[in-house]
Amino acid sequence: MIKKSSLVKGLILLVFCALTINTSFAQQDPQYTQYMYNTMSVNPAYAGQREVLSVTGLYRTQWVGIEGAPKTQTLGIHTPLRNDKIGLGLSIVNDALGPANETYIDANFSYSIQLNESLTKLSFGVKAGAHLLDTDWSKGRFQNQSDAAFQENISLFSPTIGAGLYLHNRKWYVGLSVPNFLITKHYDDYQESVAKERMHYYLIAGYVFDLSENTQFKPAALLKGVSGAPLIADVSANFLFNKKFTLGLAWRFDDSVSGLAGFQVTDGLYIGYAYDATTTNLNNYNSGSHEIMLRFEIQKLGRILSPRFF
Repeated sequence: MIKKSSLVKGLILLVFCALTINTSFAQQDPQYTQYMYNTMSVNPAYAGQREVLSVTGLYRTQWVGIEGAPKTQTLGIHTPLRNDKIGLGLSIVNDALGPANETYIDANFSYSIQLNESLTKLSFGVKAGAHLLDTDWSKGRFQNQSDAAFQENISLFSPTIGAGLYLHNRKWYVGLSVPNFLITKHYDDYQESVAKERMHYYLIAGYVFDLSENTQFKPAALLKGVSGAPLIADVSANFLFNKKFTLGLAWRFDDSVSGLAGFQVTDGLYIGYAYDATTTNLNNYNSGSHEIMLRFEIQKLGRILSPRFF
């Protein structure tokens, strides 16, 4: 039996989603606050751009306190080949929302062209993989014995194909990508049905300012667009102190404000954390969102690289 408090929170979530369906139902992909450190998840052209073997894991739990709220885990592994023009990567994303659990597994490939002596590069990226969708209607409010649509669980497999461009050097970057060109079936929690997956467009950008010998400032932005929904903007401002400590603030349009912190434990290990405070009416019914990230990197023997802010 579902506890009364959990049932009330679930109903509140349902009402909130119903009120915002006209503006938000088409935004289907997972969202991240530490997107500036998790770039390959939205742009395959980033594969290999850190110039070392890089492994990034991220865990996000959203709207803590509401049953069935989103939970996301990502794992990204990428590296340049001996020919530094080519990068390879593997991205795995698991996203749970209510009775639905989705898994994305993608192989990423990038090819970079150096444009000038300041090491500005233009990288082209492609990705291909699979999208797995499973639903369990026995969870929460989806126990509806009178509706035949909820009598059988759903398991769907569909291919994914995406591409991206990434223009960058060690001071700035800008990228444009479409993670999936294919329109396939997708579970829509707001309408309690299987809906079509829509093409998402991502525009990312950032710049590093040297404020002093030991302090760097990096503003960054992520714009997300999809047909049927308004443009979503994420902006952030992060400071790097002594090449070790990172502190920052972020804002997601009409959704949340966030605090970010990170620590470079060793040359190869970075730990990051972000907390989102909801700014919509839903903030009365949850205690925010938490996101933790670990990045482990192995440098090539005999090669010393200057610290990278992105």
